[in-house]
Amino acid sequence: MADGRPIQWALRHPLVTAAGVTLAGLVVVGALAHVVAPYSPTAVDSSHVFSPPGGSHLFGTDRFGRDLFSRVLFGIRVSLGIAGAAIAVALLTGGTLGMLAGLGRVADQALGRVMDVFFAFPPILLAIGIAAVLGAGPGTAVVAIAVVYTPLFFRVVRGSVLAESAQTYVEAAEALGRGRLGILFRHILPNVISPIVIQTAVCLSYGILIESALSYLGVGVQPPTPSWGTILNEGKEFLTLAPWVSLFPGAFIMLAVLALNVLGDGLRDALDPRAEMR
Repeated sequence: MADGRPIQWALRHPLVTAAGVTLAGLVVVGALAHVVAPYSPTAVDSSHVFSPPGGSHLFGTDRFGRDLFSRVLFGIRVSLGIAGAAIAVALLTGGTLGMLAGLGRVADQALGRVMDVFFAFPPILLAIGIAAVLGAGPGTAVVAIAVVYTPLFFRVVRGSVLAESAQTYVEAAEALGRGRLGILFRHILPNVISPIVIQTAVCLSYGILIESALSYLGVGVQPPTPSWGTILNEGKEFLTLAPWVSLFPGAFIMLAVLALNVLGDGLRDALDPRAEMR
């Protein structure tokens, strides 16, 4: 940050700070779900089928009497874990290819045409198609989301690399006899971190949505493993009888996506040197 005072910046941006705290809280709770959750997420209790929220079941129960609060907490680990792993793969793959596109016109054109093929498909349809071919499962969801967002990271990194390649420090490095590959990863890469960080936050929010959609459609995480999407799917037939089964996982999806989007906007302002002049 330009002034070197992150605490003061956080105080000036309480909404972004709240989003960061919310996201950190979700990550911590998800990681400690086995400690925080009062029940097993798969424990069946026929005597408490569709119990309303309150009492010993904070979020109520589903059609099998399973505690919804525990399932939603474990769903944090599953949904955020899959989305995080997928975006990490997409970042590594797309970012590396985007850097390599800066090697020259031939590499740029070849990689660009390959990525254009993936951009021709709507993201959710491409993810569903991949999941349908590979078969349902968490690993499939990771692969599908990673394939969808690899081209996006490629485009962001490629654009940043091309912009940085025109800077004088690159010309100076070339004049000193540095190889193009060394210039890319030693000199240009540190200067394109900001857009990568911002794009990662945004893609994580969409990754959660796609993971939930895949699980909801039955081509992602499979029951009885708790995922926000699978819980939504299980509750869709009982919206009038027990709306809380779908309400709470939907609210957590909204909360996580909103926090990531707000955090992404905040990071963009924080990492943009022009923001200090506004």
